[in-house]
Amino acid sequence: MSPAWAVALRVAHLVARDPHACGGVLVRAGAGPVRDLWLDRLAGELAPARPVRRMPAGIADDRLLGGLDLAATLAAGRPVAQSGLLADADGGLVVVPMAERLSPGTAARLAAALDAGEVRAERDGLAARTRTRIGLILLDEGEGDDAAVPEALADRLAFRLDLTGLAWGDTQGAATEGEPEPDDPDLEPDAAVADLCAVAAALGIASLRAPLLALRIARLLAGHKALRARDVREAACLVLAPRATRLPSSPEDAEAAPADRPESPASDGTESSDQGLEPGAESLVEAARAAIPPDLLARLGAAGAAPSSPKAGRVGAVMQAPRSGRPAGTRPGSPRTGRLSLLPTLRAAAPWQRLRSGAEGAPRLIQVRSDDFRITRFRQRSETTTIFAVDASGSAALERLAEAKGAVELLLAEAYVRRDKVALVAFRGTGAEIVLAPTRALARARRGLSALPGGGGTPLASGLDAAGTLARAVRRGGGTPVVVVLTDGRANVARSGAPGRVAAGAEALIAAGLLRADAIRTILIDTAARPQETARRLAEAMGARYVPLPYADAAAMSTAIRSAR
Repeated sequence: MSPAWAVALRVAHLVARDPHACGGVLVRAGAGPVRDLWLDRLAGELAPARPVRRMPAGIADDRLLGGLDLAATLAAGRPVAQSGLLADADGGLVVVPMAERLSPGTAARLAAALDAGEVRAERDGLAARTRTRIGLILLDEGEGDDAAVPEALADRLAFRLDLTGLAWGDTQGAATEGEPEPDDPDLEPDAAVADLCAVAAALGIASLRAPLLALRIARLLAGHKALRARDVREAACLVLAPRATRLPSSPEDAEAAPADRPESPASDGTESSDQGLEPGAESLVEAARAAIPPDLLARLGAAGAAPSSPKAGRVGAVMQAPRSGRPAGTRPGSPRTGRLSLLPTLRAAAPWQRLRSGAEGAPRLIQVRSDDFRITRFRQRSETTTIFAVDASGSAALERLAEAKGAVELLLAEAYVRRDKVALVAFRGTGAEIVLAPTRALARARRGLSALPGGGGTPLASGLDAAGTLARAVRRGGGTPVVVVLTDGRANVARSGAPGRVAAGAEALIAAGLLRADAIRTILIDTAARPQETARRLAEAMGARYVPLPYADAAAMSTAIRSAR
């Protein structure tokens, strides 16, 4: 049995003893036999009175928190409450698959239930509180760093496990027993808190919940006895080490000269805060340092250095749609303006049936009034249109157009799965023109780009005006525009067509300010041989992301646009 699997089993044992005190476990692992085996071991450790419930994806609030029992309410003629999934799991665990896809609202409700130990159902004429002392098992099934479990929820869980590198053979065999630890002296609670806070600071953990959770685990390890140093040390290894964002300095590093002191992989150049620790805290730091997963800090550094490509269909802004898209709850309204939601409408009408009923003995018909109508709210992501505004003037025009053409073709290859469109605006001579209207047709884009001439002056203000006009038209049509400007920022032709760098530069800054005022997302790619101050000032005026790419090719440009978008 590998040491990592032994730690996973130790965590399962502690969570099974008191799920609510532990908060739960964030498990990073895809579906497979190793994760299923760990969940089976965890369920086997639980007492029979501790239930385990699995939360479906996209669960509604009334099923999660509880609400009105429609059938019982209609039969009794008065509001009858029903418990939700969280209340049904009181004293046990709730397993949350695909936790990286939790909506902010659902994550907030789970966090509130962990904090309060109860849920409140205040809707449909009900006002009830239900005891809910649960633990959560968040299954993070995301690949790479495309999505992450909401940190506000993960911060409330004591343990974090990574089972991605474990094979089935690592789970077999008996655990290797280490040397027995000598009996440690008892610790005062205040001293244990101070030591755990010092360890958290040394590991770069900013959360205040982390040392508090570590103290809970130390008390759980000690049972009803006094806290011992080994309990606090094991709690620091299990709770604080997986949260580390930097390596604490070792005694060898402390003796080295400042110039020779190595920086940790996730360090930003600031000195570690573990200097001058108490002897007890120093031993905890060393134990936590040894328990840090070997690839944890490398993953953190890679996640900050290389932005991941966005997933298909998740770039456009979220829009409210009246009749199509993904359901996102209900609201009062008329069926003429949306799609009627039958069950929420009946729930809204049910508490009032006794007051609306007629004489005794008359047929009990459900009376629904206009105030009871509920219509479904839908959300859908809008279509994204990337508008290239290309400076086609000067001797380097052909190179810039070739780069733009390659980038357009690369982005169009993704348009079929992302529902995106691409447009091209070129400015040269005395004005600007829309070479390619918003399209996702690759052949049409190639034809429009192949016949585009280059050379002449740089009417930058006209190009920005044309790109802004096209972006506003896309927004009015319900899309999300993204303007990508390829230029060196050196304008020399005014809107009127008259030459002059001073007037042309001032008009370009005004046009850039109009894009910023309309909150149009923009990216400026500086194509000069070296970064230009004029291009940087133009990006600041637009509120754009500035990307200097003097030797950019189509692939580099496409990657920069995807990461910025």
